[in-house]
Amino acid sequence: MFTLARRYLRRADAPYLLLCVLCSALSVLVLMSVGHSQLGGSNNKASVQLIASLLGVMLAIIVSTVDYRALARAWPLHAVVAWGLVLPTLFLRNVQAGFVIIGYDAGGTSNYSWYKVGGMTFQPAELAKISFILTLAWHLDRVRGRVNRPLNLLALLVHILLPVLAIHIQGDDGTALVFAGIGVIMLFAGGLSIPLALGGLGLAGVGGAVLLAARPDLLKGYQFQRILAVLHPEDPALADIAYQQNKAAMAIGTGGLTGQGLFLDHSIFIPNAWNDFIFSYLANAMGFLGGMAVLALLFGVMARTLRTAAASVDLLGRLIAAGVFAALFWQCVINIGMNLQVLPVIGVTLPFFSAGGSSVVMVYLSVGLVMSVGLTARRNKGLAEPIE
Repeated sequence: MFTLARRYLRRADAPYLLLCVLCSALSVLVLMSVGHSQLGGSNNKASVQLIASLLGVMLAIIVSTVDYRALARAWPLHAVVAWGLVLPTLFLRNVQAGFVIIGYDAGGTSNYSWYKVGGMTFQPAELAKISFILTLAWHLDRVRGRVNRPLNLLALLVHILLPVLAIHIQGDDGTALVFAGIGVIMLFAGGLSIPLALGGLGLAGVGGAVLLAARPDLLKGYQFQRILAVLHPEDPALADIAYQQNKAAMAIGTGGLTGQGLFLDHSIFIPNAWNDFIFSYLANAMGFLGGMAVLALLFGVMARTLRTAAASVDLLGRLIAAGVFAALFWQCVINIGMNLQVLPVIGVTLPFFSAGGSSVVMVYLSVGLVMSVGLTARRNKGLAEPIE
């Protein structure tokens, strides 16, 4: 077994996997501190994160040994499973089916995108995100060199917009934005013309502004208030809606260079510090240096993902790795923007770090896809043999 493990690590992208494991190790440490200081000494969040991370690493290794081309060709199977789990949450709200609750609102914000199984929750959109990357990569690979033809481009836009609309109907606009961001970057990777893309983005921006002006009710009341809270954080009328971000900004600002320290009995209380706002808690406890360490780790993971995309032996592998990079990139940008009070709160987690078993496992499945692309490239160059 140990011989097989050593053989695998010599052939796989071990530094890439190590960067991911370091992210998870730091996450578990910080979640233990959150449990000590803000959850009455409970280590439940950290324990779930540790188990999910260990399971995720094992699944990443397994997926990396599977040919990503076979996974892409099997798109009808995983698409039916993933979206078959998502679609019921579009119409059902907290519906009990045996020991499962469908359309569970885990955050109390009209986001009915979860399943609750016993004491555990699962968000099917995370699985759908992986399927979306595989199916869009397969679609783009089929129309290689012809992406900018009107009919092909229209079909690709429909391929992107349908999942975005489905997730929006769920009430999870943060994840919908991530899906849209993945689609944009994968279109560029697939050969979309830059002038055409800029023109399309301009039209989309103008169209969105006109639509909101004509139908302001498209934004829920709390969503509009969250936007105002970023623009006017000191407005007394927005004190309740801005409270979370104000506390996060205070925590980051008082962290200093080296932080206030982990496992304090009395630390700045940050609502939801274990999930969307774990970065602000970490910056308070470990300071500017700790925050930069997190950014360096995440940058390393994303850079290594792009490196794998560039080394891919085919367009399909390049597109899959680009899609995983896009998912990581947009989640990091949106989450850290929320923590720094430059973007409104829209419920996007920080990859590897935010507490959540299903999201951690799905991130590692994405890592496994990238490693599969990398293993194929190394074999093609004679640097790796099939693992027996």
